Amino acid sequence: MKIRFNKLKTISIVVAASAVLFINMIPSQTNFIDKAFKSAEKQYEFLSKEAEVLKRFPRTINKEGKLKGTDEWDWTGGFFPGSLWFLYHHSGNERTKAEAIKWTEALEKAKDLDQHHDIGFVMYCSYGNGIKYSNDPAKIKEYQDIIIHSSNTALRRFDPKVGLIKSWNKKKAWDGKTVWEYPVIIDNMMNLEMLCYASDLTGDPKYKKVAISHADKTMKNHFRKDYSTYHVVDYDMNGKAIHHQTNQGYADASTWSRGQAWAIYGFTMMYRETKKAEYLKTAQQAAKFYINHPNLPSDKIPYWDFNAHQDGYRSDVDFSKRQLDYIPRDASAAAIVASALIELSTFSKAKDKALFLSFAKETLETLASPAYFADYGTNGGFLLKHSVGSQPHNSEVDVPLTYADYYFLEGLTRLKALKN
Repeated sequence: MKIRFNKLKTISIVVAASAVLFINMIPSQTNFIDKAFKSAEKQYEFLSKEAEVLKRFPRTINKEGKLKGTDEWDWTGGFFPGSLWFLYHHSGNERTKAEAIKWTEALEKAKDLDQHHDIGFVMYCSYGNGIKYSNDPAKIKEYQDIIIHSSNTALRRFDPKVGLIKSWNKKKAWDGKTVWEYPVIIDNMMNLEMLCYASDLTGDPKYKKVAISHADKTMKNHFRKDYSTYHVVDYDMNGKAIHHQTNQGYADASTWSRGQAWAIYGFTMMYRETKKAEYLKTAQQAAKFYINHPNLPSDKIPYWDFNAHQDGYRSDVDFSKRQLDYIPRDASAAAIVASALIELSTFSKAKDKALFLSFAKETLETLASPAYFADYGTNGGFLLKHSVGSQPHNSEVDVPLTYADYYFLEGLTRLKALKN
């Protein structure tokens, strides 16, 4: 198996300029990482006990503030075990490792998940982290076989004529009139890493070829001229883009914050896997759109949509009925971007390198502060407060979300690797 610069290989080798940038940060600026990990492991001991009682994978909290879980067929099941693996990697705590193994292996049935596109999230964030951190050759081989099986399942949703992995089955758009026949969402970029790894494992290029085909067409059709993103692009069966809309954003023409985050992360990862210059440019420009946006708050935690409630952006959802006197932030988008930018900084030069790394570090420091990081035993056992699942669906608004925790911990892991 070749050495990989991703979740299956901790970032430990970086260009000299990144190391210099980090070394020049004074110790008081970097010790928040260990402090955050220590608090996170304690909080996740609490969350693990709650999840064991519920017998479900943690996802968020309900209106009463109690833990809300899901089964292995939901798209979020892999984040809890994946987070446990990050915590074990940092502390070496064998109890945490046992929990990570238990919750990872509870997902095994999901290797056949083909109802939607998210098998990469489910299986790679859990089993992939297990491969990287378990240090057990037999376990690693078992998990690799499951990743290969999962990748073959993922290919069932790929139509060569369209050239993309279909995200959802037939679905109505918000206007109530448009029916999406072959919808592809920007989130789908995150499932391509598992396919690239499957090609590395098997020596069969078919998995990576699908990933590249999907990334190429996404790069062509999901971005506006300013490198903001559409959430949903619907295709006909000949592969022609026929609708550019949203499902979780404020409006079809707006920029949904987490969608922009998926784009930055996904194209950074695909550049690492392919070294295609177009992917690097796309990731860098999408990152600059996010970083330099005039509506990004000063603490670097975005609103759930960059254009929410702005004049000139028509929404098909009547948000006035929500009776919110504020625009919710999305800590999950911030965490995803921070993790992505740490890696993107290692592929960038000069001012871009410094910009991406500095922005990522400041974001993680904010997320680790009391404004966003929960006290022990609160927040349902999750780490981060103030995320948004889907505001248009009035679902999971201003609550903790399991994937916010995952990418926060991944970002801390990557940042500490640079420090080391």
